[in-house]
Amino acid sequence: MKQHRFLYIVLCLLSSFTISSCGGKRYIKEIPYNYTSEEFSKKVQENKQESDAQYSVVDDNAQGLNDDTLKIKEKYSIIMEVMPKEIQDYKLYSYIDEWLGTPYKKQSLEKQKGVDASYFVQALFSDVYNETFSKTPDGIFRSKTLQLFTGRTFLKEGDIIFFRYDKFHPISDVGIYLHNDRILACSARGLNIYNFNDEYFQLRYVAAGRLKEKK
Repeated sequence: MKQHRFLYIVLCLLSSFTISSCGGKRYIKEIPYNYTSEEFSKKVQENKQESDAQYSVVDDNAQGLNDDTLKIKEKYSIIMEVMPKEIQDYKLYSYIDEWLGTPYKKQSLEKQKGVDASYFVQALFSDVYNETFSKTPDGIFRSKTLQLFTGRTFLKEGDIIFFRYDKFHPISDVGIYLHNDRILACSARGLNIYNFNDEYFQLRYVAAGRLKEKK
């Protein structure tokens, strides 16, 4: 009797082990893990390299600009609707930033109180570029340090733009070309950034001037 009982227990254990073993093999077979640790690491590394190859590393501040300059760069890239890398003349934008919105006032140069465009251009070029101009539009136009041209497609940051309002004043006013057909000029709305393509400016445009390279 005891022998029968012992044999029964042994058979039950063997049966249980067989079922467990089969289930375990099936479970292992169904696991979505097809790599050994070494193979898996190698595959991950290959995927990373393949992914990295699709992109280039970009240094947004390769020039080591300070925070204030980076803010100016970002701000005016948005205003000009260009990529930040297109904004190059940081001193120019930093200078005009404090003057924007200043009301127009003839023969004046007082921040946020009153400004005349020719007075402003004279001060800007003196402070930023160390160049001395007359305070009148005609005087700036006749400066020997400027290379004059008429083609609008050649305009770039910092070029001086000359306007004519009436036949008695061939050179009546000035502005500064910034970027992407945006100019700094003075109108009834004060010193601000305007669209150079506006009919008001296009009909009055005479020429532009760029500083000659110093020898």
